[in-house]
Amino acid sequence: MDIDEVRRRAYAMPLNNPSYPRGPYRFFDREFIVITYRTSREALEAVVPAPLEIVDPIVKYEFIRMPDSTGFGDYTETGQVIPVRFNGQSGGYVHSMYLDDDAPIAGGRELWGFPKKLAKPQISHESEVIVGTLHYGSVLCAIGTMGYKHQPADEKAILASLQAPNFLIKIIPHVDGTPRICELVRYYTEDITLKWAYSGPAALDLRPHVSCDVARLPVLEVLSAVHFKADLTLGLGSVVYDYLAPES
Repeated sequence: MDIDEVRRRAYAMPLNNPSYPRGPYRFFDREFIVITYRTSREALEAVVPAPLEIVDPIVKYEFIRMPDSTGFGDYTETGQVIPVRFNGQSGGYVHSMYLDDDAPIAGGRELWGFPKKLAKPQISHESEVIVGTLHYGSVLCAIGTMGYKHQPADEKAILASLQAPNFLIKIIPHVDGTPRICELVRYYTEDITLKWAYSGPAALDLRPHVSCDVARLPVLEVLSAVHFKADLTLGLGSVVYDYLAPES
């Protein structure tokens, strides 16, 4: 393999057997349970990086079932998104993500900088209740419950939230352990087809764990919950702030 071929093939690791194919990445029948809750501003100030600005002491806890995604397969994910502003633009900062599939962990971290860790999230339908759980190893770290399809949700508001930008911190270390890349990345979801959406009552319990720190943003009050299904494409990102640039 000559140097030019290495350059042509070097879009992911391992070089000779990448963990995921080239994008774009399309998701079909993606099922969301999003529980919005109030937390403490002090907790958010400790985890939201500048130059992002906190809007309100609010967190969106998400359980996402992805049964059919190109390149990444069939998996489940859960995590926390914090409403923020960047240069006057409203969006969401992806604070934590836990999932059960190697390809989207590798691809998410390498391409966008998603804060993905291997864990065991699950969504189940139990009679009149939808149940979301997160196990990290043997330890139960999150339990979300929601009433099943109590009333139609505001589809325009959900589409607007899906179309809003999301922000991530992408960190790639140098071989000596210092940061080689440290960037604020912005990405969008694209080509969205919202199939249905419902709201209902919900409860959320987050428990402390040293390696799964969802409880770092404590639940003070559950504000709302939505359950919806959509097809969408995960757009590739752009760098909007370089923490290592001299002018930063």
